[in-house]
Amino acid sequence: MGKKKREFVLVLGAHSDDFVIGAGGTIAEYSREGKRVLCVVFSYGELSHPWMKKEEVVKIREEEAHKAGKVLGCRVKYFGLKDQGVYEDYKNKGIENKLLELIKKNKPTKVFTHSIEDPHPDHRAVHKITKEIYAQISGKKPELYVYSIWNPVSIKTSWPKMYVDITKSFSKKLKALKEYPSQRFQAIYPLMVFVFWRAFKNGLKIRKRMAETFYRVK
Repeated sequence: MGKKKREFVLVLGAHSDDFVIGAGGTIAEYSREGKRVLCVVFSYGELSHPWMKKEEVVKIREEEAHKAGKVLGCRVKYFGLKDQGVYEDYKNKGIENKLLELIKKNKPTKVFTHSIEDPHPDHRAVHKITKEIYAQISGKKPELYVYSIWNPVSIKTSWPKMYVDITKSFSKKLKALKEYPSQRFQAIYPLMVFVFWRAFKNGLKIRKRMAETFYRVK
């Protein structure tokens, strides 16, 4: 008998640190379980350091994401779209076909993306892109989940929740976040309280120390 194909999970994020903040513990847990996890980053986030040359920021943020991915046990792929112009660049550069081909080839069982409730325009753009691509997937479709970054709570409670026990992998999430020194003051430090609070609160819901939660929208 042939070797069983490993389950494939796709995580979509607007910027280099989003997949770690929103789903880092789950990514590490899935990797530990033997699943293949690919995190697609749409933009380098080059506008995060306006006083630096764009090329330098791109290099730094790409290296940080790959180091974080190594900690979590996932691969990271960049599309290199414009920061704060993700959707327009996505359409202009024909990335739609590349993303659809990636999904057709790997057949993910689960796809994670940004929540529509997130106020960041690039995060909302990636949510829109995901929904458009999802509609084009033929045959058996993957489960589609959303994660939160800048929205501390979700008010759309009609969506079913999925909890993932990240008690064993929470330390890896924290270690991966440390691989983003360029984002300490822009995102990591401001969000760290939310990272701990969410993990602890979600853990209480399933009687575990730490957990991540996602809303299933499809």
